Amino acid sequence: MLDKISKKILAELQNDGRISNVELASRVNLSPAACLERVRKLQDAGYVLGYTAQLNPQLLDVSLLVFIEVVLDRTTPDVFDAFKRSIQVIPEVLECHMVAGGFDYLVKARVKDMNAYREFLGKSLLQLKGVRETHTYAVMEEVKNTTKLPIP
Repeated sequence: MLDKISKKILAELQNDGRISNVELASRVNLSPAACLERVRKLQDAGYVLGYTAQLNPQLLDVSLLVFIEVVLDRTTPDVFDAFKRSIQVIPEVLECHMVAGGFDYLVKARVKDMNAYREFLGKSLLQLKGVRETHTYAVMEEVKNTTKLPIP
């Protein structure tokens, strides 16, 4: 169970993963040594999975965000496993989730534009073993986009 200080540390790290240990310690009212030890323990316990930079998709020319429902032709372990292995190596795919409901997977991907999406769909996604059909939703406006988790 996390205590109040550990939760504060996690919240601050989510706000700024590049924060110095001295600044972090100041914000959570610990000594730098005690803060560093807490961060190490949180990392070792698996609370912190890593640190990344958030990049600007418009400047990198991948501004079209799409969500794709994927239906497989069979729902057998070998088809699921083949799909999972294949989808993980496609660079345009940001996230892929197996879901319960009217389709099997929900894919989040970024590409340059609609022409690039059509090429991605035809040359990458529809070529994966077991894919029977897809339904695409192009994002018109990103209302909220965060990687921050709620910390109770």
